[in-house]
This record gives sequence, C-alpha cells and structure tokens, in this order.
Amino acid sequence: MIDLSVVVITRNEEKNIEDCLASVAGWAGEILIVDDLSTDKTLDLASKFTERIISRKMDLEGRHRNYAYSQAKNLWVLSLDADERATPELKNEIEEVLKNGTEFNGFTIPRKNYIGNYWVKHGGWYPSPQLKLFRKDKFRYEETGVHPRAFMDDPCGHLKSDIVHFSYKNFEDFFHKLNNQTSREAQKWFKQDKPMRLGRFIWRAIDRFMRTYLGKRGYKDGFIGFVVAFNAGLYQFLSYLKYCELTRERGKAK
Repeated sequence: MIDLSVVVITRNEEKNIEDCLASVAGWAGEILIVDDLSTDKTLDLASKFTERIISRKMDLEGRHRNYAYSQAKNLWVLSLDADERATPELKNEIEEVLKNGTEFNGFTIPRKNYIGNYWVKHGGWYPSPQLKLFRKDKFRYEETGVHPRAFMDDPCGHLKSDIVHFSYKNFEDFFHKLNNQTSREAQKWFKQDKPMRLGRFIWRAIDRFMRTYLGKRGYKDGFIGFVVAFNAGLYQFLSYLKYCELTRERGKAK
C-alpha cells in the first residue's frame, strides 16, 4: 500500500459506494468516508472496506470538503466521489509519482464522464481535468455551497490516466440533478441579492448552448451531444426563473 488517503464524501450512495471503494481497496494506505447523514445502506456497505467513517452534516460544500481532507492521516489525498472509479492505469501512475517524489503540490486527472453506458467525449466533457490528487496542506476549497472553487499553491502537475465518472445513470437522473443544481444556484444568487436581468440570461443560455455544441464539438456525440449542449443552456435559464420566483415570494412576504 502507498502513503495516500482516499477521501470519499457520501450522502445516500448505496448504489455507487461499493464499486468506488473496490477500485482503491488494497492499494491506498487509508480510505476515509465523510458521510452526510445517509439514511440508506451507504455506511453498512462502506464499512466492508474501511473503519474510518465520520458522520457530519453538510453545511457548505466547500467547508464540508475542507473538513474531510483535514481528517486524512496521510499528507497526500486522492479525492473521489462515490460515482467515480480509479482505473488500474491511474493507480500505477499515482504510485510512480509518490514513490519517486515530486515537485508538484497536486495533479489534475482527466475524467471519462458517462451518461448511462455512453462515454461523452466532446462538448467539454473530456478530458475535463479535475484537481483530484493533492497535498492536503497546500489545497483548499472556497467555503461556498454551490460549485466551490478549488485553490492550491503552485506548482500543479497533470496526470495522463483517467478517473471513470458515472455522472448520470440515465436521462431521468440527468435532468433530476439539473433541477437540484439550478435550485441551489438560485438560492445562492438570492442570498447574495444579485441584480439579474432577463436579457442577460437569454444571451447566456444561447451562448452556453452554442459553445458546447459547436465550439467544443458536442455535435460529434450525436443526439447525446445535443442534449448535453441543451442542458448547458437550460441551466442558465432555469436558475434565473427560480431566482425570480424567490424574489417574488420575498416581495409578497413584505
């Protein structure tokens, strides 16, 4: 085993957690689960792979992640989501990096993103490098609730091998997550009391669709590429509509 902590943040992931942990079991020196009060079998299944399980209610995603990484016993952390898998090629590459020593404080890792059984190769979905391997003392998230940005002290390296990411089980899951994400985005804007204009969001929706479908060649993924591009535009518009609902409700309450 190598001196590496794999940290997985969970919330009702009984359908994913076993395959995720099996992909790193017997390889990483530590597997750490930080669980957001799951009500399914997530913890029972995770306990087959590790004794290090911490229960903590998520407040802000960035703060929750920072807490999780701070609990790792090793200096180096590989952050995996429950719907991600470490490939054998990736594990070999990480092992070489850590055994030989490195000047870098962290590494981005390309991800193969799937909708169902389809690997989405275009539209900005691949290689879609993510900062997943890092020294915990050189890395942090901003403490916000929606899409927190990651910050790390330079320098940053780049690995060649992939993480496999089963992003969505099917289209129902795809649009269910879109609904949840846009609700959170609207809540963030509402709390920040940002001025929003309809024309701006119509333009942003069109721009995101065109950039994804044409600029990033999403059309090469056929119908799924069109759906991905449509989703990119719809995200902007739905977030705006939900923000408007929140502001109207606030006006009625006064």
